[in-house]
Amino acid sequence: MGRHGWFSGAGRWRLTALLGVALTALALVVTLVNTLPGDGGSTAGTTPDGDKVHGTPAVPPGAAAPEVGWGFTHTQYSADDGEPAAVERVRAELAGQRRPVPQIQHVMGWGAGNPEPVKGRYDFSEMDRRIDFVRASQGTPVVTLCCAPDWMKGGEPGADNTDWSRRALETAPDRAHYDDFAKLAATIARRYPDVRHFIVWNEFKGFWNDEKARWDHEGYTELYNLVHKELKKVDKDIMVGGPYLVMDSVHPRQSANASQVKGPWGRLDQRVLDAFTYWNKNKAGADFVVVDGASYTADDEMFPDEFKATDKLTAVGEWVRERTGGLPLWWAEYYVEPGDSQDDRDDWSEAHRVAVQASGLMAMARGGATSGFYWNPQKRGAKCAGCLWTPTQRADGGRELPMLELIERFGAEFGPGTEFEQVTIAADDRPDVRVLADDEAVLVVNTLDRRVSAKVDGKRIDMEGYEVKWLQR
Repeated sequence: MGRHGWFSGAGRWRLTALLGVALTALALVVTLVNTLPGDGGSTAGTTPDGDKVHGTPAVPPGAAAPEVGWGFTHTQYSADDGEPAAVERVRAELAGQRRPVPQIQHVMGWGAGNPEPVKGRYDFSEMDRRIDFVRASQGTPVVTLCCAPDWMKGGEPGADNTDWSRRALETAPDRAHYDDFAKLAATIARRYPDVRHFIVWNEFKGFWNDEKARWDHEGYTELYNLVHKELKKVDKDIMVGGPYLVMDSVHPRQSANASQVKGPWGRLDQRVLDAFTYWNKNKAGADFVVVDGASYTADDEMFPDEFKATDKLTAVGEWVRERTGGLPLWWAEYYVEPGDSQDDRDDWSEAHRVAVQASGLMAMARGGATSGFYWNPQKRGAKCAGCLWTPTQRADGGRELPMLELIERFGAEFGPGTEFEQVTIAADDRPDVRVLADDEAVLVVNTLDRRVSAKVDGKRIDMEGYEVKWLQR
């Protein structure tokens, strides 16, 4: 997320292999688009104003877009790159779901190169490949409009000069280039007309006001409103959301910067709530609201334990929903296991991890969220805690892992519009299991690392330690 996983694949770390046999029918477009006036660049396949349209839209331009549901974010390494057989396994797995799996791709970083290395010159080759993979896997593409080319933030223009350091990716565009960034957003929207949902920026990167020791919510909102305006000019039915703030919390007993939104898990940071309130009051408009956060505090502490800490996600959702009316609520990122200094999360067993993740999904849904995106920590190596599939760089890779199974099933059972129902649990079992249910399915999580027997929804079930189980009603 904004504070984690900075060294995303782009520039020097670009993904180099083309999609395998499974994607050849897509007629990939991996060209450098040059639209400087008078440069002799081809205008074939462009919109009336000269912006290239890439690929075949799955949704006709102008069509209303539904809410998207539960999915994941593509990061530095993903399934668009690797051995053809492994790539095909992931593609087929995602394509075979009852509901389309929504997938986020950023426009710069996290697997995508610099989209506009020189003003007016565009390179969407890597983003094209990612969007093509989303299409081939029958997913719903979502684009996060972050980050900004170097020349928009005081750096040198040119692809070879792109600074891929953490500091550079943390930098917001200069105010003088807000309009340039908004126009880049519009160019991207025209290029991918089947992308109906756009998130503006990521975690307020670069929008911290050192002098006032708070977020520069005025600057972010100004950028957001310009981007919103340009996207709606492309197509009024494009859906735009923000502010993608990290809903940080502090120790339950801390008073500095602590708000009155609190629970055993801690207290939300008042500076974050102030930033959200300003954006919400001064935004040009929004079709959905986006937040980000972890069940643990800013100091990586979990109260009172890793499962009960996820109740924070419910509290955040309720607070946001009270202030934004009927707007759909999305979690662009969510975390339930603190990372180490290298941002690795591999202290828990996979069963433990999946159980707490399931508890987190339940908590977000209870708080009114209709969409959530798992930040996929995919790596090339064989060991990859919390990954969605085995590495596609191996011919036998691309096989579904437990986290992908959880996300797919949760999205299929509890998509947007789900009406949740109460479930009875025997009184003596109540502390041990967590449940979420609609009229067709019940998700049950054993929060203990030992075998338990529980009576859920009138049925006696036995569960192994940290087991996640689905029941049909």
